[in-house]
Amino acid sequence: MPLSAQKLISRLTLRQLQVFRAVYEQESYSKAGELLGLTQPAVSSQIRQLEQTLNQPLFEYVGRRLFTTAAAERLASTVNVLFTELHELQTDLDSLSGNVSGELRLVAVNTAQYVVPYMLRAFLNLYPQVHVSVRVMNRAAAIQCLNENSDDLVIMGLVPTQKPLTSLPFLDNELVPVVADGHPLLEQINVPPQAFLDAGLLVREPGSGSRLALENHCQQNRLLLRPAMEIGSNDAIKHAVLAGLGVAVLPRLSILPELQLGSLKVLEIPGFPLRRSWCVVYPQGKHPTPAMRAFTEYVQQNIRHFEQYFLNRCQIGRPDQMI
Repeated sequence: MPLSAQKLISRLTLRQLQVFRAVYEQESYSKAGELLGLTQPAVSSQIRQLEQTLNQPLFEYVGRRLFTTAAAERLASTVNVLFTELHELQTDLDSLSGNVSGELRLVAVNTAQYVVPYMLRAFLNLYPQVHVSVRVMNRAAAIQCLNENSDDLVIMGLVPTQKPLTSLPFLDNELVPVVADGHPLLEQINVPPQAFLDAGLLVREPGSGSRLALENHCQQNRLLLRPAMEIGSNDAIKHAVLAGLGVAVLPRLSILPELQLGSLKVLEIPGFPLRRSWCVVYPQGKHPTPAMRAFTEYVQQNIRHFEQYFLNRCQIGRPDQMI
C-alpha cells in the first residue's frame, strides 16, 4: 500500500465521513448539524479537518448557496460504498450471533395494503431490530420493481410468468361483486353475471391485478366486459359505488367497514367471488438478506394463522349476513 494511502487511512475518521455525508446529502451545514445533533461550528470543524487531510476543498459557497466540488463528488461515491459495506457487515455479524437486523424493503400492490400491516405486527415483535419500509403501488409499478431488483420483496396477486421468480402464496384474495345499499339489483333473487356487469361497472386502470382477474374471468366464461368508468384506486371505486355511480368487483378485505355498516352489499352471483392468492415474490437469482429470509420463513410458518385470522375478519362480509 502506498505511503500516502497509509497516512490517509490513519488520519481519516468515520465521524468525519459521517458528517461529510450529511452535509453532502442535506446541502447545508446547519441541516447536517440538526440531523446529527451537532452545532454548526462542530460540523464546520469536522469538514475543515477532512479537507486538510485530503488536501482538497469539498464544499464552496457561491452567494448563500452551498456547492460541492469534484473532490466531494468522488468522495461521496466512496463513502456510500463504505457505509453500505459496514451496514452489511453489521447485519451479517448480527445474523452470526443469532440476531436478525437490517432493512427489509417491501413493495405491496394496492390490494395487499389491507393485509400487510397485520402481517408485520407479529413479525416485528419477533424481530424488533429489523427496520421495515413499505411502498404501496399498482401492479405495473410493482412489476417494474421486480425487473429492476430495487426492493427486497414484492407482495402481489397475479404473479408475472415471463421472468424467473420465486413465489410464496400465503392468503386468498376474494374479489366480490358489490353494490350500494338500496341498489335495484338487491331486489332480484338470482342476478345473472352479465346483468351485474352491465349495471355500470366501475373498474381499475388497465394492468391492475383486480382488473386482470376480472378480465380473465369474463374471457373464460364468455361474458362481455364493458366498463362504465375507470378509476385509479380501490378506495376511490368504493366511494364511487357508495355515491351510486355504479357497481364494482372489489377485494372483500378492502370494504369490511362498509359491509359491517350495511352501506355496501355483496351480491350472490354465479362464478363469484373470484379467488386469487396474495404471494410474496422476488427474483429467483436474488441473494436473500437475513431480514428477507426471516420474513419469508415467518410467512411460510404462519400461513394457517393468516388464513384463520382473515377468515374471521371476513365473516362480517358474507352475503347471508348482509343481504
